Amino acid sequence: MRNIVVLPGDGIGPEIVAEASRVLAYLNDRYALELTMAEHAFGGAAWEAQGDPLPASTLAACREADAILLGAVGGPRFDEAPREKRPERGLLRLRAELGLFANLRPALLYPALADASSLKAERVEGLDIMILRELTGGLYFGQPRGIEIRNGERVGFNTMVYSESEIRRVAVRAFEIARQRSSDARAARLCSVDKHNVLEVSELWREVVIEVSRDYPEVELTHMYVDNAAMQLVQTPKQFDVIVTGNIFGDILSDAAAALTGSIGMLPSASLDADGRGMYEPIHGSAPDIAGQGIANPLATILSVAMMLRYTLDEAAAADAIENAVGATLADGVRCRDIGGGVDSVSTRGMGDAVMSSLQRAAR
Repeated sequence: MRNIVVLPGDGIGPEIVAEASRVLAYLNDRYALELTMAEHAFGGAAWEAQGDPLPASTLAACREADAILLGAVGGPRFDEAPREKRPERGLLRLRAELGLFANLRPALLYPALADASSLKAERVEGLDIMILRELTGGLYFGQPRGIEIRNGERVGFNTMVYSESEIRRVAVRAFEIARQRSSDARAARLCSVDKHNVLEVSELWREVVIEVSRDYPEVELTHMYVDNAAMQLVQTPKQFDVIVTGNIFGDILSDAAAALTGSIGMLPSASLDADGRGMYEPIHGSAPDIAGQGIANPLATILSVAMMLRYTLDEAAAADAIENAVGATLADGVRCRDIGGGVDSVSTRGMGDAVMSSLQRAAR
């Protein structure tokens, strides 16, 4: 048996995870995947119940898991919690404790959603980008950090720092993914994004990426400054195939790429360790303003299950089944509010029902 830990989290997390769990349970039976699933407290909900956003029991379960399915964490009501007890700090701790250094964020536009993109359809039709974000280093984890009094006023400071080994391991993963995505019709291409002209840390980043590239002569490597990359994502996004970048740059660029696909509610992600075990979650937040209303889009979470099946569990057929079912559901015109549903939009449960129906229809 393979163990899946489920962390519903906060806000809309429990609602969207419920639909993704339904899909995973169905595929577990259909493909005889031999999975066990168990829920554990995490995030703000865990802090309220147990005084810690990452309880020891949850961390222990995650250490033993083959994969983790996460909903979302955070919300305004947790802002008054001590800094180290806030949900987001629990998430950073979990990533660091598990060594989840490689964050895969695909930006894939389903044909049925071309008109929902922020750009003209002809600019985004066929869009298929993979953004690989380094996840356990950089500005979010660097030391020293804090807020202190200097010359009579408050000063906040953080440190962006990367070691050669941190850069090398994420670069290797990026080149491997670029090579895997190539085909007869698609050349292997990798764009490394940095701020080489300003930051010493980016100087090292570029040097190490170039060194790694020598082991992958079949992958075309290019470099781009992060500000230009942001502009190019908006102007001509289809020029990109795989992007590799640091923690904060990847956080920003992947959210910008989300707008190209119609909604941030459509994009899954994977966070992997050195052995390929990982945590899977939608890239959107907990959306506390709509929590409990049953209108959140669960597709990003459902597609995160597909990534789990593909990248950690090595169950490509089951992953394909989910992705095909989502495509068929969208082609049928089923929409949540965030992807243009308007007055005809379906509920969170309704979208889950539609995906389940597409899965069952394809299995006949």
